Amino acid sequence: MADPDDKLFEVETPLGFSVRVTKAYWKILTEQKHPILKDMQGLVEASLRDPDEIRRSRKDPAVYLFYRTLRSKRWVCAVAKSQDSKGFFITAYVAGAIKQGETLWSK
Repeated sequence: MADPDDKLFEVETPLGFSVRVTKAYWKILTEQKHPILKDMQGLVEASLRDPDEIRRSRKDPAVYLFYRTLRSKRWVCAVAKSQDSKGFFITAYVAGAIKQGETLWSK
């Protein structure tokens, strides 16, 4: 069972499931995988809570890509999976393009 003290944030997505991110995973993400995100926790949260666009992954229909504009032609993309009405955070990154896939939500 996950340590409740390790929760960094948890947000409800527009698709009706919540996504939880732990301090430990955020550290791995920002120190090893995508250091550019180190000071972008708020943008990743906003991408999940209030995205500009949500796309369904072409590879896995239970995976969703939540895009929020960072600046012209740059987006923060938070990736989450919904399984049995529960969501979990996969990753986040800065994207130079919005990937193809079914658009589920758009502002």
